[in-house]
Amino acid sequence: MNDSPIPGFHSFEPSQGHGLAHDPLNSIVAPRPIGWISSLDAQGRRNLAPYSFFNLLSYVPPILGFSSTLRKDSLGNAEQTGEFVWNLVTRKLAQAMNATSASVPPGVDEFELAGLTPAPSLKVKPPRVAESPVAFECKVIEVIRLKYADGRPTNSWLTLGEAVAIHIDKALIENGAYNTVLAEPIVRGGGPADYFTIGEEQRFRMTRPG
Repeated sequence: MNDSPIPGFHSFEPSQGHGLAHDPLNSIVAPRPIGWISSLDAQGRRNLAPYSFFNLLSYVPPILGFSSTLRKDSLGNAEQTGEFVWNLVTRKLAQAMNATSASVPPGVDEFELAGLTPAPSLKVKPPRVAESPVAFECKVIEVIRLKYADGRPTNSWLTLGEAVAIHIDKALIENGAYNTVLAEPIVRGGGPADYFTIGEEQRFRMTRPG
């Protein structure tokens, strides 16, 4: 039972545990775009994995970041080669993306595991997912080991990359603007298995004041 000092609220200090059946953090900060990262290891073996701690962080230059809890293959490959590709996950690719989240030994090709087609990139060596309508080819800027507020290191690493080439299916461009709804992207919603789509019914518009 949570004895919150604030009536009507479930309050907790993360370092002491949340006291719920499931950690609420990734359900609260939602939805989150999926970082579907393709990479190569030093031997040239392909890897493809999804990350829900991911986002676009800057326009100029375009910078993407994905965070890996524990030292996973995508992190190691990005460190070794200095390159990765982000691929957009759409509703049609949901099951394939989920297949690439399986815990498999290093060296297992998730492209083959999920029945996906590797497509050559222009500026980096890791391949794109041919079935994905959008891909960002990235050069690693830096890898940062995250810390607690008191300076202790965590077991999470943030990889930042600059997009040096971007590919968009022309079918998603209308009147010179990218149409998010047409792509039918899916996003992570937290919980053990929750995902959401982006559709026209969720769209509303606001213009900035001034």
